[in-house]
Amino acid sequence: MKKVGITGCIGAGKTYISSILEKLGFPVFDADFHAKQCMKNNSVIYQIKNIFGEKAYMEGVLQKEFLAKIVFSNSEKLAQLNKIIHPLVKDSFIEWCDSISADIVFKESALLFESNAYVDLDMVVCVICPKEICLNRVIKRDMITKEDVLRRMKSQFSDSKKKKLSDYVILNDNKELLMPQIIDMLTAIGVKINIE
Repeated sequence: MKKVGITGCIGAGKTYISSILEKLGFPVFDADFHAKQCMKNNSVIYQIKNIFGEKAYMEGVLQKEFLAKIVFSNSEKLAQLNKIIHPLVKDSFIEWCDSISADIVFKESALLFESNAYVDLDMVVCVICPKEICLNRVIKRDMITKEDVLRRMKSQFSDSKKKKLSDYVILNDNKELLMPQIIDMLTAIGVKINIE
């Protein structure tokens, strides 16, 4: 089984690229979704409350905005949170791979490099996009301020750093056609695909 990572800055369009790959029949592991599932785990709830206080969960529900405000303005707290969540997501990915039969799978994650998860993959595809477009996409999507988005961006590797570490780059700037880039990427991986 060949394992390929899909990464990129917040708002770059990783999920959109992943949705196209799924429509083409490829299994895609959504690391963000699995991270959220992990945060419903009782032992994780206990650990998070221990670090961030009782307000991190209200009636068993994670208070995302409360947590985001802390971790994206305090790198030490972000590191503590990641230390809890990343190993669990890694285990989930291993279990997911074991549960399916496929020659190639994709793992979508914003933090592939930051979490060192890329070392378990055969190849990494980086989705890039001009910063202003990313900013506008996230502000519109998450209904948060520009400052909040910039804080989140600051916690991730820059596009240039991600590009250097990646095997393939897809530009999602609302100008370049995506499908030819995806087909080229699949060809580079060694997948033959016929689009009617």
